[in-house]
Amino acid sequence: MWFRNLQLYRLPSGWKITAADLESRLAARPLSPCGSQDMESRGWVAPGGDDACLRTVGGHWLIALGVEARLLPSSVVRQEADARAESMAEKQGFRPGRKQLRELREQITQELLPRAFTRRRRVFAWIDPVGGWMGIDAPSPTRAEEVLEQLRDTLDDFPLALPRTERSPAAAMAAWLAEAPPANFTIDEDCELRSISEERATVRYAHHPLDGGEIKDHLAAGKLPTKLALTFNDRLSFVLTDKLELKRLDFLDVVREELGNEDDAEALFDAEFALMTGELLKLIPALIEALGGEMAAA
Repeated sequence: MWFRNLQLYRLPSGWKITAADLESRLAARPLSPCGSQDMESRGWVAPGGDDACLRTVGGHWLIALGVEARLLPSSVVRQEADARAESMAEKQGFRPGRKQLRELREQITQELLPRAFTRRRRVFAWIDPVGGWMGIDAPSPTRAEEVLEQLRDTLDDFPLALPRTERSPAAAMAAWLAEAPPANFTIDEDCELRSISEERATVRYAHHPLDGGEIKDHLAAGKLPTKLALTFNDRLSFVLTDKLELKRLDFLDVVREELGNEDDAEALFDAEFALMTGELLKLIPALIEALGGEMAAA
């Protein structure tokens, strides 16, 4: 149980829901299989090996959104529509118009959907009710929004907020590249810089030292970092983005070695989750502080 990405949110002030209440609400909205005409179905599933929709370890909560989607590529629909359009053209002497083609594609989609294969995936979310954080293991805000949308529907109201810092991540990363990273952080060898001009010129570095004059020249020319690879406390590596997203999380061997030789799968799952949240609760405050601290709520 290791997150690969972290979309970070602030829980609502005064959020008082209990673990038992949250679990009962999640259990009332389980994942159901796609209907014959459904492209996708969403619902809550057990994050671990038991049947519970909420897993609690050391005061931290783990939930999982299940998504079942039918695999019907648009290219398949288009190919079948083109074939039928050709057949119609031979019979009626002219090709179908736009409206007729659109209706044809919709008809083919309805015909093929019941026969399409389905695929399931899970999106995990970590909730720290004491610290007021929520983190979703999603590569983009769009994918994280699947979880948030389902939570709003499940809880009726769930007004999360993005964390706001006094210093923007882009400005902070530029300063770290030009001068030095903050305490307990080291700069790794991946970076993306983008011009703020209309041309949006972009330079990407991968496995490349970032302490040379070339980087400073790009900064002087007006480019700002949009991604920067960092390591925290020699225990956790990640890529910070200008949107305050944490990507490519990698809990290093020194962390994983603390697991010991646990053979039980459920115990190992809980131990990994406890280790992961412990490391994140050290990283997040340090990162927020390096960005000047959180802005006061309006």
